This record gives sequence, structure tokens and C-alpha cells, in this order.
Amino acid sequence: MAKKSKIKTIAILTGGGDVPGLNPCIKAIVYRAIDEEMRVLGIKRGWAGLVEYNIRSKRTHDVNVVSMDKGTVRTIDRSGGTILHTSRTKPSAVKKSEMPAFLNAHPTKEKTDVTPHILKNLEHLGIDLLVPIGGDDTLSYGERLAEEGFPVIAIPKTMDNDVFGTDYCIGFSTAVTRSVNFIHALRTSTGSHERIAVVELFGRNCGETSLISAYLAGADRAIISEVPFDPEKLAKLIMEDKNANPSNYAVLTISEGAKMTGGKIVESGEKDAYGHRKLGGIGIVTGDILKKLTGQGIIFQQLSYLMRSGAPDSLDLMVAINFANMTVNLAKKGVSGRMVALSGGTYTDVPISTVTAGQKRVDVRELYDADQYMPKTRTIVGKPMFLY
Repeated sequence: MAKKSKIKTIAILTGGGDVPGLNPCIKAIVYRAIDEEMRVLGIKRGWAGLVEYNIRSKRTHDVNVVSMDKGTVRTIDRSGGTILHTSRTKPSAVKKSEMPAFLNAHPTKEKTDVTPHILKNLEHLGIDLLVPIGGDDTLSYGERLAEEGFPVIAIPKTMDNDVFGTDYCIGFSTAVTRSVNFIHALRTSTGSHERIAVVELFGRNCGETSLISAYLAGADRAIISEVPFDPEKLAKLIMEDKNANPSNYAVLTISEGAKMTGGKIVESGEKDAYGHRKLGGIGIVTGDILKKLTGQGIIFQQLSYLMRSGAPDSLDLMVAINFANMTVNLAKKGVSGRMVALSGGTYTDVPISTVTAGQKRVDVRELYDADQYMPKTRTIVGKPMFLY
């Protein structure tokens, strides 16, 4: 949608899991927006900052909103994470246990849609454009606000690289780089003890991190979320790999969202605001089964938060800064209701409604050998840099 009046105030928030590249993106937006004579506000802790903001309380303003200038963000691009902090709050379905007391008009309801409250706060703060940086959960509520008529420009970030509508999300390259480095480092212990290494990587429903990390690190097998696996078959294949290796060891990667044939995803805890339970543990379960089936020693390594910690690599810096500049360019034109994106290696923008229009998953037919549990690139020509 095009906004008739000039955008004077931009607000930024970051939601969901942190990834390297968020701070450089925030900095680039602030620098460019200020150069364009726009004011910039930061909303703390994602959507939670707007849920917990009380117009009648100065204390909640100081806790949830920060004015941002070049001095505020001058050095933040040198570190990972987000200075604005983050949460998994969903304003359209706030749990009773998480509802601020001043908003608890329906104390018996398990979940409440507080969107009217959010819109009132945005108006009170004088925000002309909201820039949520997040994954499909965070951005889906950004789409909700756009449907309500509020100007939104979304920026996709997730180390899983699974936001629909873009080939690339901030954080993916660094997560893969970290994973490749750790896999190579793990070879020393795995080879020294002649064992099988099972490396569990983040990746809820999309197996890109497992697949690409295995592809680049030369891991023997890769288990991905999209293809259920037979542990007995995997045991046979990994033993063939181990026996064929002069150093007598083997390495496999596995997505945390993977499951065995006829089995379920390993998850624990209560569902978050978006209906997700905590994943993790399929790697150790698989390692225990492989140990029984092969009689071999197992090294299990769950990389988890190490994949998303620390400073971003150069590619994530490039994409984060370019997405930021694209966002301000759209704001200058009075354009909103869009998500900045990469498509076929080219920077572009798409309707924010694209986020919820489908699901992004590994192209198993093109990039994976489901019979051998390993990466298999059937063609490279015409593919984007990351094959997606």
C-alpha cells in the first residue's frame, strides 16, 4: 500500500530467535533513516514491547521503547544478537499467564487478541511505519497489522532460512558457516577414537541447515526434516562410510525436526504463542540406536545456540545491510505492506501476505538423495548461490 503523507517516524522490532546480522540491520536502518530526516524508535522484546506498553505509564515507555540515533547504534554491528532483545509473543493470542495486569479485561479467557491495544499504542507513539525483523511467526503478525491498515515493511531473518517468499533470510549463512567449522573441528576427536559423530543442527520443519552444512563440510550422511529415516538403513549406510574411511570414522548431520519412519518429532515443554514446543534430542536418540545397531562408539554433538551466536559472517552482513537500505528506500516512496527479499539471487520485495501463503522446504527431488540420506545436487546451472 502507498502512504499519502511522508513517513517521519520508523519503529523497529526484532522477534523470535536471535541470529547474527540483526544488529547490523538495525544500525543500517537507523543511519539511513536519520540521513533521510526520519526519526527512529526501537521496540524492546519484539511484539511483547507493544503488548506491555501502557499509555498511562511512563515506566512502561522507558522499559519498552528506546529512541535510536547514530550514537546509539554506532558499534552494534560488531556483535551478534539484537540490542532490542526479542520474544515469541503473539499479540493476536496472548496467553492469560502473560497478559499484563492493566490489560486483563477478560481474566477467564485462555488467550486474548490485543490488536486494538497494539494499534492504539502505535498511534500514541506517532509511528508512521513499523519494521518487524523476524521469521514467519513474527512476520505473520506483521501481516495482520498490514491487514488492519497499518504501514508495515517486513525483513526476513531466520537461521533455518524457511520464510516463504524469499530465497534467503538473515542469519542463514553464519549458521551454516558455524556448523561447517564445528563439524570439521569434531573430526579430530571422532577420528582419534574411530567413532561415528552425530551432529544435531537447528531446523524445525526445514532441513536446509543440515543439508547445506553436510554438503559443504563433506559429512557422510545428512538427515533432514522433510524425509523420515529408517535407523536400520542409516546404520548400514554409516557403517559403509566408516569402513571406507582410512581413518575409520564417519560423520552425519541431523535436523532437530527430523523423525524416524513411523515416528514422531522429538519435542518437549509447553507450546509457545505460535504453537511450537521446544525441539531437540533426535540426535542423541539416533546416536543411541546407532550404537546398539552397529556396536560402535558414538560422539553426539548438539550445536544448537552455537549456530546462532556471535558476530555475522560477510554474507549476512551484506544481506542485512542491503535489506535495511531497501526498507528505507520503500519508506521514502511511501510504500508499505511489503517484505524485502532475495529471489533467484536478485534483491526484490514481495507482498507481506506472501509470508503466510505457503511453506518453504528443501527441494528434495533436486537437492537430496532420499534413498541414500545424503546431499545430491542434480543441477547447479541456473540455481541461486545457496541452491535455493
